[in-house]
Formats: sequence, C-alpha cells, structure tokens
Amino acid sequence: MAGHNKWSKVKHIKGAEDAKRSKIFSKLSKEISVAVKESGADPEGNPRLRSAIQNAKAVSMPKDNIERAISKSDKDNDDIIEVTYEGYAPHGIAIYLECMTDNQQRTVASIRAIFNKFNGSLSKNGSLSFLFDRKGVFTIKNDQIEDIDSFELEVIDAGAEDFETEGEFITITTAKEDFGSMQKKMEELKIEPENSGLERIPNNAERLDKGKALKVMKVIERFEEDDDVQNVYHNLEIDDDLVEEYEKLSN
Repeated sequence: MAGHNKWSKVKHIKGAEDAKRSKIFSKLSKEISVAVKESGADPEGNPRLRSAIQNAKAVSMPKDNIERAISKSDKDNDDIIEVTYEGYAPHGIAIYLECMTDNQQRTVASIRAIFNKFNGSLSKNGSLSFLFDRKGVFTIKNDQIEDIDSFELEVIDAGAEDFETEGEFITITTAKEDFGSMQKKMEELKIEPENSGLERIPNNAERLDKGKALKVMKVIERFEEDDDVQNVYHNLEIDDDLVEEYEKLSN
C-alpha cells in the first residue's frame, strides 16, 4: 500500500506535539461540523462523525473544542462546502485534494498557485479520479494489541482487505462499504484508532529517484499546510528511507 497518504497520517499524529497543533484542530473542527451537517449530531448513527471525534481525541484536541464543533449552528455549517481538486505534481505524480471552504474562489486560487509554483498543473475534476479507489483506512498503535495474529483474524472476519504492520503502527484497509462494520469491530475490541476514515488509495504507486521524489514531497507538504485542504492523496511511492531523508532536509 505504499504511495497512499499514510506518510501524511503519521505526520498528522506526530504533528500534534508541535506548533501545527492549532491548524490540526481547525481542520478537525471543520470535519466534525460537516459530519454533523451531513448526518446529525449523534455519533452512534453517524460513522463519519464518530471517526472525526476519534481522530480529534487521538491528537488530544480538548473536549470543549470537540463539543463546540458539534454544536455549531446550522448557519455556521452551511457556510462550509466540500470541494475536490485534481492535478499533477512534477514528474507526473497525481494529486487528489479534498477541501472544505467557505470561499471556493479563494481556495481554487490558492490551489492553482501551489501547482504553478512547483511546475505542476491543475486538471479538470474527474480526470484523475480513476487512479484512486475509495477505501476505509484505520491506523492503530500496536501497543493496544496483545496478540497480533488473533487481532488480524478478527479484523479479517470484519471485512479487512489488507493488514500491514510498520513500526509502531498497524494499518487496516477495508472496502468503502465495510468501513462502518470495521468501526463497530474496533469498538467491540476496545481499540481506539489513532486515525480512521475514508481515503483515496492509488491503484498503482509511482516510484521516482530520490531527488525527484523529495521535490514532490515538498509539494505535498505545501498543500497540507493550506488551511482549506483537509486531505492530500497522491500516487508517489514513499518508503522509510525517503521519509527520513525528507525530515533531515526539513529540519
């Protein structure tokens, strides 16, 4: 599953400890508010809201912030819309952006400016969507699991398509339709994911030489820093060595 945004998710989790905390909280608040607008304020009947709350708790978002995001008025929620943008980073790497915004004109101008700055290109909506599949993805710290083999069998029975252990994290992937049942299985097993949600997984990951890949990772990082961008998906294959090299250059 190399190439999807697990790199971004792990950074998202670890980033809660640094100066980016307020930006992370802001994006999570938007997700909670839109989830309430979509399917109501009861997490029991709203899988998207349940995931958003779990993700907020995983980065130690204060309870008051979470409750404030849930209780925002309908008028506040109506100001925010969900939009997506697609394009190519340098060297032919596909980028798929999920955004939440109260000003679409501002957002598209910002997205276009980032593509242009890094010699990429903004494409028509729908032109790249065939490169990605919508999947449920759960990221779990493995210190919650006593018996990995038994746990893997449990989640396979609940609909897991892929089970991957890497470092301190376990990543479980399901079909979009099985996302809710996997949430219930996590609750049944008293497992609290570090992050969970519906993601766009590339059908094929593209491998670049290190220099080119590092440039594309810079583009990805720049999109993630934009306040209106909730999620960045791409088809660049990223391994541990590449992440380590990028972090050295960024520090």
